[in-house]
Amino acid sequence: MSSLANQLVRAEKEEIARAIRTLLGRPLVSLHDDPAAFDLIRKRRQPLIQWFDYFCGWRLVVESRQGYARLVKVRSEASATRPARRRRSTRAPFDRRRYTLLCLCAAELLTSPVTTIGMLAQRVVQAAAVEADVPAFDPVRNDERAAFVDALKLLEHFGAVTAMDGATDSYLDDEDAKVLYRVDTTRVIRLLAAPMPPSRAAEPLDALTVEARYGGDEPTETQRNLWARHSLIRGLLDEPVVYRDDLTPAQLAYAASLTGRQILRRAAEEAGFVLEERAEGFLLVDPDATATDTKFPDDSSHAKVAALLMLDLLVTSGPVTTARLDTEATGLLGRFPQWAKAYQSDGGGPRLAADALEVLEWFGLARRTGDEVTALPAAARYRVDRGAAIQEDS
Repeated sequence: MSSLANQLVRAEKEEIARAIRTLLGRPLVSLHDDPAAFDLIRKRRQPLIQWFDYFCGWRLVVESRQGYARLVKVRSEASATRPARRRRSTRAPFDRRRYTLLCLCAAELLTSPVTTIGMLAQRVVQAAAVEADVPAFDPVRNDERAAFVDALKLLEHFGAVTAMDGATDSYLDDEDAKVLYRVDTTRVIRLLAAPMPPSRAAEPLDALTVEARYGGDEPTETQRNLWARHSLIRGLLDEPVVYRDDLTPAQLAYAASLTGRQILRRAAEEAGFVLEERAEGFLLVDPDATATDTKFPDDSSHAKVAALLMLDLLVTSGPVTTARLDTEATGLLGRFPQWAKAYQSDGGGPRLAADALEVLEWFGLARRTGDEVTALPAAARYRVDRGAAIQEDS
């Protein structure tokens, strides 16, 4: 093979790997938001479709004419670690009410390619009224309008609706605000990532995540191996770290087999990850953080800075109580009175400790059992210089 041919092969592999990591970090990539990323995915669509199907059992949909690519990621187990977040300044996670309104809005948007915010609100009022277990929607109330706006702004973010005239935020202060939307009904449908359509599920909460390809209660050996491969690689791609203690016997057996080890390494290599395999578990490292939706260590939030300091305590001092973490956080705030001003109030120390512990648990670095918190093996990767960890800011 010529030198030019080798260069072309390497370039293709690098593009496929970059596109895989891009889709893992952003399962919905739009031509409007990121033309370069979308063009790359469109260009390499066939090998990308095959990669996600073989290694993860995930479906990739590339709509060239409509200008978006949607990776339909299905989790083997339900998780609340990545909630929908409000697009306004707080970035707070969605509560039950906002999820409810999001679903009602999505359903009503399918009825027309063009609508206004007032017409949509009235349709949601009517839809909520006929659902026995759904609280009535009252757009007269400020808190209800705020929840409705958060649901709509998330749909705007995903490109499901586009404000052609007016701004969605105007509805916060004025029930009679005028906003005209164009609806991409196909994209609304694509937002749902579930193996079983809700309309066909007898018991939605249980049946929505059932994947028939794995054989249900009586799988064949082939189906068991398929589930082990997909669920294990899904975990590696979705979670910061996968511990052997958290794997099922079938997953452990697959990971220990010659075929399983080869496939894990192949998946990591083709996606551009570095696979770290330790006695305690597995970790995929993305050298350029393309597939990473959030980072640690990271000074972007006070909770993450506090988490790093508390992690040092957990690693050096062994298991500690939550009360000890509360005390450490309170002392931290006292030493740096101009830092973390949102926590500089009564009860701020325990709140900061709770938020920091949530960060550590999410990244697989600590585990809470009752009132005791223990560092997990991956925590040994981190060491902290206390003097340099915090700088006072205004």
